[in-house]
Amino acid sequence: MPWSNQSGGGGPWGQRGGSGGGKSPWGSGGPQGNGSPPDLEDILRRSQDRLKDFIPGGSMGGRGLIILVLGVIAVWLLTGFYTVRPNEVGINMIFGKYTGTTAEGLRYNLPYPIGRVLKPNVTAQQRVEVGYRSTPTGQGRARDVIEESLMLTADENIVDIDFDAVWQINPARPQDYVFNLQNPDGTIKSVAESAMREVIGRRNIQAILTTEQASVAQEVRQIMQEALDAYGAGVLINVVQLQAVQPPSEVRQAFFDVNAAQQDAVRVQNEAGAFASRVVPEARGEAARTVQQAEAYREQSVADATGQAARFSQVYEEYRKAPDVSRERIFLETT
Repeated sequence: MPWSNQSGGGGPWGQRGGSGGGKSPWGSGGPQGNGSPPDLEDILRRSQDRLKDFIPGGSMGGRGLIILVLGVIAVWLLTGFYTVRPNEVGINMIFGKYTGTTAEGLRYNLPYPIGRVLKPNVTAQQRVEVGYRSTPTGQGRARDVIEESLMLTADENIVDIDFDAVWQINPARPQDYVFNLQNPDGTIKSVAESAMREVIGRRNIQAILTTEQASVAQEVRQIMQEALDAYGAGVLINVVQLQAVQPPSEVRQAFFDVNAAQQDAVRVQNEAGAFASRVVPEARGEAARTVQQAEAYREQSVADATGQAARFSQVYEEYRKAPDVSRERIFLETT
């Protein structure tokens, strides 16, 4: 065999030790025939001698070993350089303790295992869904999660709400996100659900379904941000979006019927108001015109009567002065 010793040795390292006079892998300092243990200092010395044979300039003695160790340390220190991209921040740690945050560019920290660098993405927009779960491909109907979506209103009705919260790591406090949040999505989802239940519990169902959805979303975002800041989560809530707001499926049709009837009542009231707004001014205008005509007729009648009375008084004066003459004149005028 290739490792056979034709001289009768006992292995690939040479002859076996013991009474056969063989040599150990480290030379002739193997176990003695009487079974005594090897000399440890002799083994270390021989190992050092063999190591020097592999170091260039082995004749330099300990200097070569020192140079080799220093070279290894230098290479290890060079591995501490790292690059932070524009969408990242660097979080430096020494022996697991946070020591500082670095901005984009070429940076340095003591390498592993003494140092460690985390580089979270602080611009990525994350999303948590409450009350529903969308499909992985983003297509098709989302799955409703009723234990999250059913909420009690102030007037003791139940509303089914699906919404999501869009968040990102706070660039000013990324270390809080790294060290204080063990389960970011779970924590943010729990805070979002709690905030929504608080806001819905202060409003009536009709307002929630119609006019106050924008204010609900804004108030939930504010409550979430305050709660996460109190936790030291290092998270910014950018927006809360209401995806679906409706009554529970069991009473949805009845609610829609009632809502339709209310809308019809409002429509009839609006039509009546519009009719009144059109007819009342017309009636008022007609009344004003009639009054004006009556006033004109009254003034004309009074003027005619006044003129006739004045003419009669004049005729009477003439008649009183000359009755015969006046009688004859009047007779002639009327014939």
